[in-house]
Amino acid sequence: MANNNFIKKLKEIDLVVSDVDGVLTDGAIYISASGEETKKFCIEDGTGVALAKYANLKLAFLSGRYSKATSIRAKELQIENCFQGFLNKRDKLIEICKKLNVSLNRVAYIGDGLVDIPAFEIVSCPISVPNAHIAVKENSIYTTNAHGGEGALYEVIELILNSKNIYENIIDKMKKDVY
Repeated sequence: MANNNFIKKLKEIDLVVSDVDGVLTDGAIYISASGEETKKFCIEDGTGVALAKYANLKLAFLSGRYSKATSIRAKELQIENCFQGFLNKRDKLIEICKKLNVSLNRVAYIGDGLVDIPAFEIVSCPISVPNAHIAVKENSIYTTNAHGGEGALYEVIELILNSKNIYENIIDKMKKDVY
């Protein structure tokens, strides 16, 4: 359950940055006998991305490792800000914020691994997933109900849009374009 302080912070969010492995996926990496890597992504997170775009909420993916599967998913979701292979997530996050002209105090960052903690320390809304390392959970102000790979990004976007009292309007706007 989200507390009032967290909801107040969510109202100010202009950018959501998400780790990939363990947040957008369940953290598993599947490697075939031919060496091809595959991952499982949750369709609900794609819906969350669509909602965010309708609400003009900026999004970025920031992964510590490179994966072609991540590149394909980001392209499919039209995520222009997908950064991979950056273990120093703190410095890369600062660069992303400068590029997008967003203050760090208007950023929600979703992570699960120890490498995410330095990024947590500089944003206003550090968010973990239930499958996160215990130290990550201890450094977050909220842990999603959804596990990584099961709609955690969607959950965060829905919380942000609800905190801004625009969720229903965004859903209506989407429906008009779909139907």
